[in-house]
Amino acid sequence: MEQANQPEYMQLLDPTVLAKIHRLELIARGVVEGFVAGRHKSPFKGFSVEFAEHRQYTPGDCIRDLDWRVYGKSDRYYVKQYIEETNLRSVILLDASGSMKYTGAAAARHNGRRLSKFYYGQYLAASLAHLMIHQQDAVGLVTFDTEIRRYIPARSRVNHLRVVLQELCETVPGEETSLAPIFHDIAERAHRRGLIVIISDLFDDVDELLAALHHFRYRKHEVLVLHVMAEEELTFPFEQWSDFRNLEITEHHVQLDPRSIRAAYVEEVRKFIDRIQMGCGQMSIDYVQLSTRQDFGVALAYYLARRKSRTK
Repeated sequence: MEQANQPEYMQLLDPTVLAKIHRLELIARGVVEGFVAGRHKSPFKGFSVEFAEHRQYTPGDCIRDLDWRVYGKSDRYYVKQYIEETNLRSVILLDASGSMKYTGAAAARHNGRRLSKFYYGQYLAASLAHLMIHQQDAVGLVTFDTEIRRYIPARSRVNHLRVVLQELCETVPGEETSLAPIFHDIAERAHRRGLIVIISDLFDDVDELLAALHHFRYRKHEVLVLHVMAEEELTFPFEQWSDFRNLEITEHHVQLDPRSIRAAYVEEVRKFIDRIQMGCGQMSIDYVQLSTRQDFGVALAYYLARRKSRTK
């Protein structure tokens, strides 16, 4: 009875998935800016636990922070400074363009339905938002296609999770994709350095896409790219002469024998993925390639565990 009365947006949180990731943390590797003391390094020097550097004493400084060992060696007064820790401010960018509507026959099932790329991204976004809110970090959400459809600023309050989940639940895929301009816009809006999580099939000009990702890095953000593709988009297993339709531009379609182009198609997809992966690697961006054939909870838990081991 309780399950029946549960709000629809709460169905985006799968207890099985949350059980897989609740012991894991999404910890910033670099320097972030925030408001609440936590686990992430801040650019602001304070009086915390990790020593940063000395600075010369000035009248008004607390004498308890004087380093008497340095005074004994130099006969000068110096104050210890420390790296203050802070909460992580994250923004999840979810691609809601038409190409994300694709649902292949090989896609994993969840709650009785096969997952389109968009549904897969919804569940990833919801699970990450839940994880970050419950580790007392701030999370925001951007949904977009050719333009930003909704921008929810990052908040860390528990009731903010409902706002994010409700927006995820109400969003439906739109039309064409325009990733690069959207990313440049977000890079300019997100003034405090933090974590940018991108969930998308990344169907855009690769050079423009990488330039936009570089804009995030130039603004000192850490970036995580979750590249979601359907298994059929990766392997092109079709056998029969078919009519292939563009999900973003309805009048665009082509009839062909898939077997005649399979090898060339798979090679082009491999080059596309390799270029993005290499570009992300050169910018120290975390790149995770996902297929909707994978259980999203298992894939997310595996990534978080691997990231945590590298962060230590």
